[in-house]
Parts: sequence; structure tokens; C-alpha cells
Amino acid sequence: MKEIETILKAKGIRPTAVRLLVYKFMAKESLAMSLNDIEAAFGQTERTTLFRSLKLFEEKGLVHKIEDGSGIAKFALETAGENGANEKLHLHFHCSKCGETQCLTDQTIPNISLPKGFKATDANLVVKGLCDKCYQ
Repeated sequence: MKEIETILKAKGIRPTAVRLLVYKFMAKESLAMSLNDIEAAFGQTERTTLFRSLKLFEEKGLVHKIEDGSGIAKFALETAGENGANEKLHLHFHCSKCGETQCLTDQTIPNISLPKGFKATDANLVVKGLCDKCYQ
């Protein structure tokens, strides 16, 4: 937990018990998770507290939000590159059968040339299909 505490503090996040547990839970999962997924894992913790933790993590660059077309926002921890910076914008894969969404950090979104006067602030590219568990 000390390592997680250090990560949160480095992002300017006060390491409360719930925040530590949410980060630890998300770190052990390889999939993006919705607020409902996290709430189910924590049982008695208030939904509002979990939501506020996720929003703070997002504001501080600790997680990114994924709109996978399911109508439910999902969140995944940012991964650090070799120099400690967040990975470049990457693809996401959404399984249309089981509903799982995962980051494909090896597949980056290419730089897109925008018209003069335009500025991109985010990009979200989701590939949909069947995951390795559902494609049988």
C-alpha cells in the first residue's frame, strides 16, 4: 500500500482508505471497469464516494475514461512509459458478446492532421468484436 500511497501523492491526491483500495483494485484488473463494476466489488462503500474517487483520478491523469459505445463509461489506469509519461493515445477493444473493454496500449492512435484552427483534446478509437474468450 505504501507504493500506491506514493503514486497518489505524486499526482496530488490525498491517499484516503477508499482511494487506496480503488487504485489497488484497478491495478490488479487488466480490463476497463465501470462505476457499477467497482461498486459491486466494494459492496458497502457509497457509490458517490467511488464516483468522486474516479473523477479525481481522471482529473489528475491517473485514469482515463473510455466511451466504448455501450452507453456506460469505463475507466482504466494510465500506464507509464519508459520516461514515466503516460502512454500515447491508444486503441481500445470492446467485446460485443461479454461486454469487456480493454486497452490495447501497443496499438497507438496515429497523429491526425486537423484543419487550421482546430485543436484535438482527446481521441477515442474503439475496435469492436469478440475477445479471445468469446471467439470460440
